[in-house]
Amino acid sequence: MSLSDLSRVRAAVLAGGVGSRFHPYTEIIPKPMIPLGKSEKPVLELIVTWLKRQGIKNYVFLVGYKWKYIYNYFEDGSRFGVKIEYSLDEEDGYKNTGGALLKAHRRGLITDTFIFWYGDILAPINVRDLLEYHFSKNADVTIVLAENYKVPVGVAKLSGDNRVVEFAEKPRIDLRVTIGVGVVNTKLFNKNIEEELGKDFDFMGDFIPYCIRTGYSVYGYLYRGMWIDVGSLEKYKKINMEEIAIFED
Repeated sequence: MSLSDLSRVRAAVLAGGVGSRFHPYTEIIPKPMIPLGKSEKPVLELIVTWLKRQGIKNYVFLVGYKWKYIYNYFEDGSRFGVKIEYSLDEEDGYKNTGGALLKAHRRGLITDTFIFWYGDILAPINVRDLLEYHFSKNADVTIVLAENYKVPVGVAKLSGDNRVVEFAEKPRIDLRVTIGVGVVNTKLFNKNIEEELGKDFDFMGDFIPYCIRTGYSVYGYLYRGMWIDVGSLEKYKKINMEEIAIFED
């Protein structure tokens, strides 16, 4: 694939979860449609706005829970200047994040190399740089990793008799954590995948470890910028809405 025209690159956005950690709001709307920022636009629209600004014009929304709410808002994407297609989760036995991506591939909606993006993550990533890194490594999978992860709880260091000798409240530690964004070559979605993992598997928890132990080339793209996880009501309440402005028109 050439990077001369990013409009040919397709982004698969995972937007089918029930959003139980946003209860009771997700009894009414799906989590990717939760409003954010001064403009109160849905998370999913902010993702599309950023990626479109980066040159991405083709999308597959992997939907399930209350999917018609998402479809009625975005339709074919023409209102947003992009093209959007849909793959409905939990049909034909395909379930979970991995099964959703596998099904989209089986339907011919994602081919060659594509970007995957979880529908509750906002990050101003330079997509061209990410793709250039992926191809320069001749990678099969590239996952975006954030550095200096801030632990959401206090961390204690104990002596031999369990006396607390050191304590830090929500420290930043030297860990590289995945943020739910990356690049995948669909050649990995061969028949062996269903033989090994079935149709119901987690993309990060099952597919990535499978690729590593199978010998595929899995690389980490170190990202040092800001990122926002809108994965739960607790996290939502702590978001600095001023930071959302970068994703808005």
